[in-house]
Amino acid sequence: MAAKSEKDPPNFVHQNAILCETIMKEQRHQILYTNFSVNPYKKIHALSGKPNSKHDTEEGEEDTHFKKVIARANQEPVKKYSFPQTEAQEYGWITQPLIDQDRSDKRINFFRQNTAITKYMDAAWRVKEQTENMN
Repeated sequence: MAAKSEKDPPNFVHQNAILCETIMKEQRHQILYTNFSVNPYKKIHALSGKPNSKHDTEEGEEDTHFKKVIARANQEPVKKYSFPQTEAQEYGWITQPLIDQDRSDKRINFFRQNTAITKYMDAAWRVKEQTENMN
């Protein structure tokens, strides 16, 4: 019973073999990613060159791919895609009015109208707010 309760010291050779096998499995499925690009959703784009580099001192040098990526990221979704990409984009996707509106048509346009009662109550509320602010 005493032999089972005692813990054997760790076998460093076996632990090292397990670690080596794990690293080999990871390296077997690991692919080196070398296709780097600009993050178009990052708001600050400060691209500085190497210090003391003569290459960056030339003026007029622009990266056209970088400019295209940033311009596309800053566009509205309607200009980027031909149809909504999510359900939430469906609301407000078509922003052009379906018909030309005539603002004088009383059947469609209901403008605010002030009657004598509403004018009186507006004045009463204004007086009440002024007296409360004075105190």
